[in-house]
Amino acid sequence: MTRTARAFWVRVPGAGEIRTVTLPEPTADQVLVRARYSGVSRGTETLVFAGRVPPSQYAAMRAPFQDGDFPAPVKYGYLSVGEVEQGPAQLRGRTVFCLHPHQSAYVVPAEAVTVVPDRVPAARAVLAGTVETAVNALWDAPPLVGDRVSVIGGGMVGCAVAALLARFPGVRVELVDSDPTRAEVAAALGVDFAAPEAASGGRDLVVHASASAAGLQRGLDLLAPEGTLLELSWYGDRPVQLCLGGAFHSGRLTIRSSQVGRIAPARRDSRSYADRMALALDLLADPAFDALITGRSPFVELPDVLTRLSAGDLPALCHLITYDGE
Repeated sequence: MTRTARAFWVRVPGAGEIRTVTLPEPTADQVLVRARYSGVSRGTETLVFAGRVPPSQYAAMRAPFQDGDFPAPVKYGYLSVGEVEQGPAQLRGRTVFCLHPHQSAYVVPAEAVTVVPDRVPAARAVLAGTVETAVNALWDAPPLVGDRVSVIGGGMVGCAVAALLARFPGVRVELVDSDPTRAEVAAALGVDFAAPEAASGGRDLVVHASASAAGLQRGLDLLAPEGTLLELSWYGDRPVQLCLGGAFHSGRLTIRSSQVGRIAPARRDSRSYADRMALALDLLADPAFDALITGRSPFVELPDVLTRLSAGDLPALCHLITYDGE
């Protein structure tokens, strides 16, 4: 029997469409997943949608089950939650997370899905990939008890990092963003909030996730001597200028990158991808993470959703895509 599904593709930079795709028959070690939800990772996906992945990063930016190539046509995305309809007995009927593009159903190796714990709602589970990024970031630059930490940029990744930092004993966390509505999100996550011009200084650690040169510079300015700035932003093809005079050298400041696709060196020998994803889903039992889901639309509207997100007409952290009736 021939099965088909519907998938979102970037047809040309700045324009998307939904296409019918043919699914293969699952083998013994594969699963057929019927999608329930997917999440739009606004920062990365709008750069892909606009065709702003630099050629030097084409290979690094490929999603696990991407079809096509940058800049377009390309099928992209990596936050999908669905139900296993066919596959090994221990997975059939289970709700699972997969790093798969936006698609109504798909066939992948059984090892590519992670079972969502019963205590985690399926809609919230789309955040697993983002929380896994936050986990890896804090393995790259773990705070110490009592540290003063700022997170600059209240997007999906920044808010996920802030939510995890709020759990550390004695760590004082401030979320910094130019959008005053992010104060409500910060309160839901249990952290303080400040506009960039009013942000607290003397910080031991700054996590930067605003994807702006101004935010990166502000993060350096907030550091205490010997402090570290952890850079999580991805800028696509945009150059970044910084002022590295002043306290940068005299204060012995550090800028460190965290790369989502590679595990932190301190955990490389002991934590697999499966370990990280299972941990992320376990952490998502906390209902505070619901504050990161700020809207929802049916799958058929996804081309318009990405157009509006790219234009800034649809403010969102994680925008949830639903597959009812697909």
